[in-house]
Amino acid sequence: MEDKVFELLEKMYIEFSEFRNETNSRFDKVEAHIIRIENEHGKKLDALFDGYKQLAEGQEELKSQLAELSSEVEKQDMKITVLKGSKKATK
Repeated sequence: MEDKVFELLEKMYIEFSEFRNETNSRFDKVEAHIIRIENEHGKKLDALFDGYKQLAEGQEELKSQLAELSSEVEKQDMKITVLKGSKKATK
């Protein structure tokens, strides 16, 4: 009777070990997929952030140029107003 119990325990141990090895193998595969996904998405996110940074810098440059142009337009408006005023005064 003890031999049968020992054989049964040995069989259960072997099956449990096989199950554990299979489970570990599956987790290793899942972990490898997760690492690959993290790496791929990390690169894509870096590229997106770089693009965002470039767009933001471009917008700042455009704002600066627009401010300069607005200032020039105001100066020219004042000059035109002065010139029109002096024409009226001479008539």
